[in-house]
Amino acid sequence: MTLRIGVIGTGAIGRDHIRRITNDLTGGEIVAVTDVNAESAKNVVNELQLQAEIYENGHDVIKADDVDAIIVTSWGPTHEEFVLASIAAGKPVFCEKPLATTAEGCKRIVDAEVAHGKQLVQVGFMRRFDKSYRQLKKVFDEGKVGEALVVHCAHRNPTAPGFSGDMAITDSFVHEIDVLRWLLDDDYISCQVILPRSTRFAENDLQDPHMILLETKKGIRIDVEVFVNCKYGYDIQCQIVGETGIANLPEPQSVLMRSEAKLSTDIYVDWKDRFIDSYDVELQEWIDSTAKGEMNGPSAWDGYVVAVTSDACVEAKHSRAIVPIEMPERPAFYDQGSTLGK
Repeated sequence: MTLRIGVIGTGAIGRDHIRRITNDLTGGEIVAVTDVNAESAKNVVNELQLQAEIYENGHDVIKADDVDAIIVTSWGPTHEEFVLASIAAGKPVFCEKPLATTAEGCKRIVDAEVAHGKQLVQVGFMRRFDKSYRQLKKVFDEGKVGEALVVHCAHRNPTAPGFSGDMAITDSFVHEIDVLRWLLDDDYISCQVILPRSTRFAENDLQDPHMILLETKKGIRIDVEVFVNCKYGYDIQCQIVGETGIANLPEPQSVLMRSEAKLSTDIYVDWKDRFIDSYDVELQEWIDSTAKGEMNGPSAWDGYVVAVTSDACVEAKHSRAIVPIEMPERPAFYDQGSTLGK
């Protein structure tokens, strides 16, 4: 069976997903596209020689009889609208982050999905599909370092053009929020944000870097350095300190060089290069599970947890206080399909 997919939003990430589904993955076919810029939708259809209908708006894509599933890669503030419409139509939907631009919006999606009675929503947190993170999780789940006590992380970008305000938290740190819950099979209860001296390379009103401290229900302490103008490269680090050992996130494979009296390896400078394979795995697994009537990726509930935690971190940044992360009990509805701990 070929999964017939409609894509809402043909900007950079939408175009990439259309390309990989068309050229690199199996089991899916793009049959419908739309974008607020009609020329963008036409261009991607022509460039990739798609046999796809171009629709005027996202709601028409969702309603189309020949569309089995939806991918939402439009402007962030439109995500909630299109995800809710997909749920109402009973169609599986893959939504790039953010699930919605507010925690309240995410909760509306959760409530709509629970009322519908079947999980349909997957959120595009791709780090769960990264080979390195999966290797680290396997080591941890097998108990090779014992129970986790402390986790040290870093999220470093060479530059962050256009970043301002709280975007280092709301656009970058959100990936750690999701992947660490999945990695540790735990939830957060409090956060604190410490602001070091800011780099002179930060633009606008951006504070950079941040030190973000999280505490989990099990008592694990997490510290994350978010430094989005580090200049030297794109560098993602994660170390689990356990009772009997320490496990580090594997470094991306790189040739070890001995040259000009130096021992060196290359460091990525583009996040797309670091995680390009994870996007392929993410979409292939979504196609495969959706074709079987399953939902095995980050859920709408996971998207809601990220939004609530992100909001608490922003509050902690501005208040300089330790802020409790208050979350309602996860609906039993998500126990069967949730990937937390899997």
